[in-house]
Amino acid sequence: MTFTAIDFETAISYHPCSVGIVQVANGIIVDEFVTLIKPPSNYYSPYTIQVHGIYPHQTQNALTFKEVFPEIQKRLQNQVVVAHNESFDRNVLAKSMALYGLDYFDLNIANRWECTVKIYKAKGFKPANLSNCCRLMNIELNHHEALSDARACAKLYLLK
Repeated sequence: MTFTAIDFETAISYHPCSVGIVQVANGIIVDEFVTLIKPPSNYYSPYTIQVHGIYPHQTQNALTFKEVFPEIQKRLQNQVVVAHNESFDRNVLAKSMALYGLDYFDLNIANRWECTVKIYKAKGFKPANLSNCCRLMNIELNHHEALSDARACAKLYLLK
């Protein structure tokens, strides 16, 4: 089983402030990448800060999405992509790419990704949120930390 799991944390709307990416080849995690991202104007919603604990002072000197994109691209291009709530993370990626004039279709990935929320909901998990799925499947999770979330998503997908 070969795929790439991704998780974004956002500052506001679809503007990411962190990304975690985990690449799996033949069922084994072979690469992990995480970085902070400076959102436009380094602006945050107080709500999102409460969710993930990332503050504007932490991203003041971080790279922008456009500057981080080559690292994202090399890990996602031509891959099966998995996310826990795929529509959210897919929209963050697509809208951020559009903001910087990057073409989503150049990534050559599916319009809809594999979604562990849908997979585990179909298995009867209630709720099928990441923390509950990880608790029930005995997967370590530091929730709302992008790399931990992406790693947990990858492990859930491997166990599907």
